[in-house]
Amino acid sequence: MIKQHAPPKVDTRAIKDPAHIRLLASPVRHELADTLASLGGEATVAALAEQLRRPADGLYYHLQLLVDGGLVHERQGDHGERIFALAGDARAPLRLSYDLASDEAREALASYLKGLLHVARSDFLTGLTLGAIDVKGSRRRLWAARNKGWLCPAELEEANALLERLCELLSHPRDASRVLPMSLAFVLAPTAIRQRRRPSGKSDAD
Repeated sequence: MIKQHAPPKVDTRAIKDPAHIRLLASPVRHELADTLASLGGEATVAALAEQLRRPADGLYYHLQLLVDGGLVHERQGDHGERIFALAGDARAPLRLSYDLASDEAREALASYLKGLLHVARSDFLTGLTLGAIDVKGSRRRLWAARNKGWLCPAELEEANALLERLCELLSHPRDASRVLPMSLAFVLAPTAIRQRRRPSGKSDAD
């Protein structure tokens, strides 16, 4: 008899292990985790395949890696089907806790961002093909933008509060009132200040 080991405990609301972050750097595994959250925290492979429009057979490998890493748990349903569920609070999406103290952590975050932007680009390009969707006004469903400017500390706090609210809004699972599947990706980052070059031949003493 094979001895069953309890899955490793992972705080999925504050993922900081570089190994776990690298697991989610894969666009497929990133989408699997997000889709599980959007379906209420758990789903069969058939349901995931339907949502992602991917062959079910191609998802088992990625789901097994998520299970082995402790980010997803697997159980058997009443009819023998395999059901996969997010670890921790299955109703809440996975969230990262950034640790910039090591090269390994920074490299994992860079890989995660690459995968995130890949998924965001794919979602946007899909939106371009849908045609009959609002692209203006308060109910627009397709929007890409980048802004760069200067904030005071109070404005930075406001910006973070607004982003947290957006994440909260986009974290509800599907129900009878929520019929618009949407995705959201953003990057908030400090920018380096470029120092003006002094004209050649001049010094502070000039």
